[in-house]
Amino acid sequence: MKGLVVKNTGSWYQVKTDSGELIDCKIKGQFRLQEIRSTNPIAVGDFVEFDVNNEGTALIHTICDRKNYIVRRSSNLSKQSHILAANLDLVALIVTINYPETSTIFIDRFLATAEAYRVPTCIVFNKMDRYSEVETEYLNGLMALYESLEYPVFKISALNSENIGELENFLVGKTTLFSGNSGVGKSTLINAIAPESLAKTAEISSYHNKGMHTTTFSEMFELPLGGRIIDTPGIKGFGTFDMEKTEIGHYFKEIFKFSASCKFANCTHVHEPGCAVLPAVENHWISTSRYQSYLSILKDSTEGKYR
Repeated sequence: MKGLVVKNTGSWYQVKTDSGELIDCKIKGQFRLQEIRSTNPIAVGDFVEFDVNNEGTALIHTICDRKNYIVRRSSNLSKQSHILAANLDLVALIVTINYPETSTIFIDRFLATAEAYRVPTCIVFNKMDRYSEVETEYLNGLMALYESLEYPVFKISALNSENIGELENFLVGKTTLFSGNSGVGKSTLINAIAPESLAKTAEISSYHNKGMHTTTFSEMFELPLGGRIIDTPGIKGFGTFDMEKTEIGHYFKEIFKFSASCKFANCTHVHEPGCAVLPAVENHWISTSRYQSYLSILKDSTEGKYR
């Protein structure tokens, strides 16, 4: 039998067949013996094949070829990856500039990974109902930066359903991964655009001004206007995985553009003579925040760490 993985709890998977039947499955033992450098060899969005044994247990034995997926470094096992979702048309990165703050390094790490795995990305700036005049000015500046890099951006209030319609229309017909830091309002947004999902929500910890995890497993929901969204647990840090030092600049659109004029093909844009990227940073043709994010990923590749 064949089906689509629509829920992953970590210990079992819910698979939806072509007829719409939902079947709870386990992974066949052989998967655990293969050299899969991932904490979760199967992810929501995967198409799989499975059999039901004599005891009535459904066992997944084959993962069908993926068109793409998005991955980050496992927070517990630095040499392993964690696949967020597979077979995506889009990633919607949910961002808040406060309550809690999403750092530009987190945003850029996520965008670079999406570029590396060829997954189109939009950025959804949430909680616009809460920001002061100064915060709103900063938000508009960030939107202008990422719009200049041709990332679709949206400014919304999920709580008040403000500007939700434009985002809903953008998601129609697509399989979209919703991701972001804990507490940025993913579950509230999902409730606003897919009320039947009844995603759990929780208050932000006022003491730490940080998010509290409300989603504990990954799950796919159908959208009323057509398409699907995949909700995943909030992420505190985003560690890049398996990026070659000389390729990292390829995943920053503006750095890649200027690097074509570098003297050396393997330029890392840090100290090399004839580098075309460094003058672009000095002249603000490349934003300082983006360049700092690039350097942080470069550090990952040499130290095997992430922040």
